[in-house]
Amino acid sequence: MTESIHPLRIAAAPISWGVCEVPGWGHVLEPAVVLDEMAGLGLAATEFGPPGYLPDDPVELSKCLSTYGIAPLGGFLALALHSEPRRALATARETAALFAAAGAEILVLAAATGQDGYDTRTPLTDHEWRTLIDTAASVGDIAAEHGLRIALHPHVGTHVETAAEVERFLADSDLDLCLDTGHLLIGGTDPVELARRHGDRIGHIHLKDVRAALAAEVRGGGIEYSEAVRRGLYVPLGAGDVDIAALVREVHAAGYRGWYVIEQDTALRPGDSAARSTADARESLRHLAEIAAGLASARI
Repeated sequence: MTESIHPLRIAAAPISWGVCEVPGWGHVLEPAVVLDEMAGLGLAATEFGPPGYLPDDPVELSKCLSTYGIAPLGGFLALALHSEPRRALATARETAALFAAAGAEILVLAAATGQDGYDTRTPLTDHEWRTLIDTAASVGDIAAEHGLRIALHPHVGTHVETAAEVERFLADSDLDLCLDTGHLLIGGTDPVELARRHGDRIGHIHLKDVRAALAAEVRGGGIEYSEAVRRGLYVPLGAGDVDIAALVREVHAAGYRGWYVIEQDTALRPGDSAARSTADARESLRHLAEIAAGLASARI
């Protein structure tokens, strides 16, 4: 008798179609266009994208997604955790209430700098770092009160970016991580090795494939993150330098059964359609299907 495996739960995010919270990032496609493309690819769930991109009313949000047969997964919330904690917690309460009322599962938290975009940041003092850790814990409590899971997202241009900061966060906080293969690699962390060492701390996964040479330029300060994205930093899964198959094998072996969100940052130019983004997502889905087949055959 063949032992069945848990199928890969694959979701999407609007950023793969150029929808980003950063002012001036690029052309923003209408939600109906993006959701229709997701549905056409057979994607089962989505993160919400930037605040205000999808309806702010939970009933309207649920209705909007259900029209396309897409489940609400949750979303990304970047807060300046190291400063003005009261303001950060107020925003977290509003966001968690919306997510929960819409039937979402997870709040993906990032330690924002408080500046627009992800191209610059300044180091934190030890006091600011402690405030960041304490505020993140309080956001975790708020999420739990609303029945949501939470995961901290190491992210370029935030205060948890570098390999040292990721390790420090894991040591100082009890929160799980959102393992974003692209942002981790850019920050200097091998995502496969992180999954191998901290498989029990992976609460959510964003899948990106990356051109390592461009990632190294960002890491070394030779090019800003936003410019690297425009120059093709991210490519379809399987076409870059991240070993996505090894990553999936590691987290699966560690017991991860959560969502794998295809989330490849893209910036569209005026007049661009969804076609290129959809083609990239389709190729990523094909690669994930091959990985899932390999997992299944390994268990026979």
